Amino acid sequence: MATSPAPPLTRLDGSPVRVLVVDDEPQLTELLSMALRYEGWQVRAAGTGTEAVRAAREFGPDAVVLDMMLPDVDGLEVLRRMRAEDPGVPVLFLTARDAVEDRVAGLTAGGDDYVTKPFSLEEVVARVRALMRRTAVTAASSSVLVVGDLTLEEDSHEVRRADEEIQLTATEFELLRFLMRNPRRVLSKAQILDRVWNYDFGGQANIVELYISYLRKKIDHGREPMIHTMRGAGYVLKPAAGS
Repeated sequence: MATSPAPPLTRLDGSPVRVLVVDDEPQLTELLSMALRYEGWQVRAAGTGTEAVRAAREFGPDAVVLDMMLPDVDGLEVLRRMRAEDPGVPVLFLTARDAVEDRVAGLTAGGDDYVTKPFSLEEVVARVRALMRRTAVTAASSSVLVVGDLTLEEDSHEVRRADEEIQLTATEFELLRFLMRNPRRVLSKAQILDRVWNYDFGGQANIVELYISYLRKKIDHGREPMIHTMRGAGYVLKPAAGS
């Protein structure tokens, strides 16, 4: 059954979304660029890690599609250099390897998502769209979520606990937002996968555990815990005692 096209995404100022595509295969890079431009987005391409870091600095992308294996430096190092200058830019990894360890390595390093080659262009576009929805690229409501002493501003993406600012990646932010929109409610791994990652993660529910652990280190570290594991059921966020 035919589906209606997704509405166009733009930056907050109405200008086109900017996507940087990094891969050393020219034909693949051109195909990806064409598919992304079809969405109305601005696209810049790079074939090496060095070019990618320079392009990111000049272009200011809203998202990066980044191959793990590049001829000069690997994708993990490129990610590290990009994040040193723009900590919040979301990154979708491309990898020819399908081992769980490789996927987790990219995500642990700070990548927000990945696709394994070969992939469909439609899948890449859909996942980039999902990353955009986790960021402040498109217009959003100006609501502020508050649970105990934890606050999250949806428009500015600022997170604070007891007036201390907390820096989160795009995926960590979306996960926390989902938890804060459902305080005191137990959320299953399947619910979190569906809402935060917007697709079936191939049964890799351990990605939820991984990102919950990231959030705990930033939200709960040295404080009264707010994120709780309900064994066999999922996770729940609730105010700390006395907050």
